[in-house]
Amino acid sequence: MFENLSDRLEGIYKKLKGRGVLKEADVDEALREIRVALIEADVSLSAINPFLEDIREKAVGQEVLKSLTPGHQMVKIVNDELISLLGGDFQDLTMAPTLPTIILMAGLQGAGKTTTVGKLANRFKGNGKNCLLVPADVYRPAAIEQLNVIGRELDVEVYQAEGEKDPVKICQGAVEAASKKMIHVVILDTAGRLQIDDELMEELKSIKEKVEPHESLFVVDAMMGQQAAEVARTFNDAIGIDGVILTKMDGDARGGAALSINSVTGGKPIRFVGTGEKLDALEPFHAERVVSRLLGMGDVMSLVEKAETAYDLEEQAVLEKKIKKNAFTLEDFKDQLKQIQKMGSIQQLIGMIPGANKLKGLNVDERAFCKIEAIINSMTPFERNKHNIINSSRKRRIALGSGTTVNDVNKLLKQFAQMQKMMKKMASGKGRGGFDLGSMMGGRGMSPFG
Repeated sequence: MFENLSDRLEGIYKKLKGRGVLKEADVDEALREIRVALIEADVSLSAINPFLEDIREKAVGQEVLKSLTPGHQMVKIVNDELISLLGGDFQDLTMAPTLPTIILMAGLQGAGKTTTVGKLANRFKGNGKNCLLVPADVYRPAAIEQLNVIGRELDVEVYQAEGEKDPVKICQGAVEAASKKMIHVVILDTAGRLQIDDELMEELKSIKEKVEPHESLFVVDAMMGQQAAEVARTFNDAIGIDGVILTKMDGDARGGAALSINSVTGGKPIRFVGTGEKLDALEPFHAERVVSRLLGMGDVMSLVEKAETAYDLEEQAVLEKKIKKNAFTLEDFKDQLKQIQKMGSIQQLIGMIPGANKLKGLNVDERAFCKIEAIINSMTPFERNKHNIINSSRKRRIALGSGTTVNDVNKLLKQFAQMQKMMKKMASGKGRGGFDLGSMMGGRGMSPFG
């Protein structure tokens, strides 16, 4: 996502920063190029025009044109306006002063609304809040069953309507039940449609009037581009929404939806983005972090937050002691790979590293992790703790058991031995700094980096 736009903006910024003097003509030329870049990213014209006008108004001021670094000043203005275009500071969901907090989820069919209900419930559960999921889509039986499956997977209660077919009454009954049980959050999974229609809007209006949700969230597919923003505007005009959740942000979306929604809907913020199919693949939408990634500066804060979520501090303390004693084993290595995988897609994690956008052509083969895990799992506990005892016959057995080759086993053992040497140097203070995942995994061969 944003890759092409990022490349275009980087070229424009480089040109601006290289100029010692900035004239109005230079500003106009840069704005024309930015306009083309945004159009290519499928951003709505109704969002582009005021965005460029705001930049020009600030950029042609005397403090910019006469400053010692006008190019850098111009870049800062564009950065600030991009953050504003994306909605500014993150706005978390509002919790009601009295139980329960009611969240209404709306959207078109196929946008991933029901899965997003589960992702939100998972987030609340992680924050110590219990939830009640409400299947208010009575027109699509598969939606009700899907929500029940999600509820079982998360160990979260799903409201059972017991034959009731009126979505409004289902939502009212669920809220009453949640109040009696002192449940923190009620999430209403309303019906979607293949397209917007009056019947759907009237149903949503009735639900809003009767249950008075504290948050009405519109779920939309980011792959729709600027059309997603237009659909969000239609829903906002019809029922009133408090925010947007963009799904499928890990796909091939060019960024048009994210860059258009806030402007087109009159300031309705993007609250969260879906970054995968799993129920933990939901991230808060921080505009400044998105712009930082967009401009190739990475997103260290999100990377740190992912690491804090995935890594157990006590386990890390034990691991540190093992490294210092040179007692790091293949079993420990496998555990570390699992911790890394918990953080999400490696390709996404690389995108959060400052300067990673300059590593063109870097491909990540996530299947390599599975292969490494299969090889280690095919070893006996004794072999994992004493890898030096693995001889030719053991290698053949391990390769056969893991569905790999002896050559694969040899590569892993060689790379692990290299990693142990590196760790030994670091523990003794002789190393010249840390090592990254690529070097830890050997850089090539068994490494996930192709």
